[in-house]
Amino acid sequence: MSLRAQNAETASILSYQSRAPTVSTTRNTPVFTLESFSSRDFIVRDFVEGLSESAHPTRRSAGSSANTGPGQAAASQAFDPKPLIRTFEHALSRLKTLSEDLEVRENELSGSVRRAEGQHNANIKSRERELEKAIANFHRLERTLDGDGDVGGNAAMRIGERLEELDKQRQRAQDAKFILQCWLEVSERGDLSTLEDVRKLGGGDGKVRCAHIARQLLRILQRLDPSTNGHSAPQTNGVHFANGVNGEHHDDHSPNNSFRDKKGGKQPREIIEKFLEMLEKDLLKSFDDFYRRKNFDGMRECATALRDFSDGNSVISLFVNQHQFFIDGAQLVTEDLATDTDIWDRLADPDTEPPGVEPSLQSLIDEVKMVTQEESYYLKRAFPYYEEVLARFTQRVFQQSVQQRLELVLNKADDISSLAFLRSLQASRSYIATLIEDLKAHGLTEHPEPASSMIAAVLDQQLDELFVPYFTGSSYIEREKRNLGELFEGLLFKFTMYHSRRRKMNVQTNTYLARVKELGSNVRDNYYERLNHMDLPAGQKTIMLRLAGLHDKEQSSAAGQREIEVTEEDGQLSLPFTKRMLKWLAEGVGRGLELAGGANETPREVRELLQLLIANMGEIYLETALDAMSDAASAAESNTRSEPDLNYIGDLRNAISVLHLMLTTIHLLLLPLASSNLTIRRDLEKQTTTFIERMESKINTILTKTIDTALAWTSRLLSQQKKTDFRPKDDANLQLDSLNTSTCQSIYTFLSRLHARARTALSGPVLESFSLELAVGVRTLLLTHFKSYQVSLTGGLIVSKDITRYIELFKSWDLPVSFEPSLEVLTEIASIFVIGPEALRDRLRNVGLAAAGGALGSVEKTDLRPYVLRREDSGSVGVQAVLSVL
Repeated sequence: MSLRAQNAETASILSYQSRAPTVSTTRNTPVFTLESFSSRDFIVRDFVEGLSESAHPTRRSAGSSANTGPGQAAASQAFDPKPLIRTFEHALSRLKTLSEDLEVRENELSGSVRRAEGQHNANIKSRERELEKAIANFHRLERTLDGDGDVGGNAAMRIGERLEELDKQRQRAQDAKFILQCWLEVSERGDLSTLEDVRKLGGGDGKVRCAHIARQLLRILQRLDPSTNGHSAPQTNGVHFANGVNGEHHDDHSPNNSFRDKKGGKQPREIIEKFLEMLEKDLLKSFDDFYRRKNFDGMRECATALRDFSDGNSVISLFVNQHQFFIDGAQLVTEDLATDTDIWDRLADPDTEPPGVEPSLQSLIDEVKMVTQEESYYLKRAFPYYEEVLARFTQRVFQQSVQQRLELVLNKADDISSLAFLRSLQASRSYIATLIEDLKAHGLTEHPEPASSMIAAVLDQQLDELFVPYFTGSSYIEREKRNLGELFEGLLFKFTMYHSRRRKMNVQTNTYLARVKELGSNVRDNYYERLNHMDLPAGQKTIMLRLAGLHDKEQSSAAGQREIEVTEEDGQLSLPFTKRMLKWLAEGVGRGLELAGGANETPREVRELLQLLIANMGEIYLETALDAMSDAASAAESNTRSEPDLNYIGDLRNAISVLHLMLTTIHLLLLPLASSNLTIRRDLEKQTTTFIERMESKINTILTKTIDTALAWTSRLLSQQKKTDFRPKDDANLQLDSLNTSTCQSIYTFLSRLHARARTALSGPVLESFSLELAVGVRTLLLTHFKSYQVSLTGGLIVSKDITRYIELFKSWDLPVSFEPSLEVLTEIASIFVIGPEALRDRLRNVGLAAAGGALGSVEKTDLRPYVLRREDSGSVGVQAVLSVL
């Protein structure tokens, strides 16, 4: 309810009260305060109900006391609103008072808030001004310290530098004073008691100072005493005094006795040198004691003092020489290598995966890794110049322990075979290179950060020095070539022996067996002789004999007389042999990239390997086999008495596969490695192209001879056609399902067998060209053949069946579409002998036959005249009319 509504209601109530009779309700009127209405539990409805409830007890008490009569009881029970009205009037009056008090209080609080906000804003602005002022003062002070403007400049820094310079001058003055004091003692009294006291009582810093002062005394002596100019003074890192201590020469001293002590004892030089020697021994002994007790702080003090003695070489040598690793390593070097023969056998076997690094060398390298990582932690605590110590320690580890063990392993492998040596070299270098990378990544003295550039350079240098002797000049690639050459020679021994017999064999029957035995013995003896005279280890000879299919026992004199069995299969190309040789080559290339691996040398090494591949697999293996096929093709071509043996065609498949594998290996493996040298790459591409063209030429020659042989034998079979084949007797019992002549059957069988062999050996365009050329040649022979025989009406059916058989043969060869018109020509020729004169005239009226391809040209009507003349009824009127048209 709004305040205006409340005021209107209050006014109505007051006006009502002025007209109503006055009733005292002072005793029952409740009293309200501001807290009664500001409570969270205040509900208007409950509040009104509570006020109404105050009237009910009055009515109940009034009803119980009235007992006069029914009328009076009813009147006494009537509802009296006046107490309620008064109560509400009082409540409204009180609410108005409370509302006014509340409004006054709210105005007071609002004023307080406005005053507080104003004060707060004023405080913030004041603080902002103070902060800006402080920042400005800070910037002005900073500019003053940096030297901007004319305000004092770099005053604080100059003051600090001046104070530091004064401190250094004061220290130099004190040092000069102490040196002069020591010099007077050694020159006049012949002792160094003051310096000795500093050595005994000064600790590590005192010993360092003693060494420095003693060396300065030697320099003073060298300047002041001319007799000592011939002696070489030790080097020092201390202060150099020119012209003596105070810049004056003491020329009044005699060279002989100027610096003798008063008692005629030793000269000052001897005293100083003896003191230095004693000091160095003392420091080394102290360092050794601290080292045994693992007192790194003491070791560091001694190492710092000994830095002035030969640049710390004495203390570094002491630390390295007495290290337990080298004491144990001296015994390790004398131990035998792995006695497991299986490891060495696998190293020498080219067809097995290499077993990895030799076990004893692997154990040593693992120990080197562990010791170096552990020792680097102590080196950093024990030496202030720890990088030099670590470099010396690392050099000793690799140059003594690792190198000696590596040489033992490689010498052992070299005694077995070239392949065992190369594989051991690869595995060893790979394992040691991994060690180097692990050490650099570990960081050693910089752990857990990577190793510093100095330590990384030392580690890389050790790796290079270990293997430089094996890669000097062309020594490595010569080993690879020798290894591959020996493996190829052993694998191709029986192949070479077979074709050597084939080339040199006397074909006369009566001397054939003797000649074979003689040639076999010569090849075998030559091979054994090469093995015996070549500087090869026993293991290498065993591998070569095994690859050649021989046994060690055959090398004895008794077994050497045995005949080596060589079969025809040994003289044929073998894809497994080819893959083995290419696998050996790929292993050698990969090994070369990992070991020699120089970008400048790789193209030259690839050229050597390509020449080796072409010489062995290309010329000795593939070209020899192709020459044998060519000889077989020539023999078949010259044999005109019996059906030619064309089995050699099946060998072309392996030859083409070998050539393809070689070409793929060259283009994918070798040529990309020579890309960095364009001259060598062009040379390799030229060699490859020349070789491929020569092989393809040989294959083409073989195929050409094969086609010529096949056509010659086909012509011979056609010449054996009987004249009565196409003029059977009228009473002959002919069967239409077997009307082919024997000549047709022989030709069909021969050519089908030839093409089946060609299909197994050739594929793609080569097979298509071969089939097309053979088909064209056979078709030409058939066209000529059917011009030579008289054909009767019944014989025409036989001719038609023969030609159909030939066409069926041609269609089975998957010839190109351009050859189909040639088949139509044969069909037309067959129809000439079958149809009657009238039909023949109609058939030839519009002759427009096309030959198979451009090589045959077109067929005119006059070309069909010879076939019409071979009809038995060619003299009849109807046929003569046809001939007149032709």
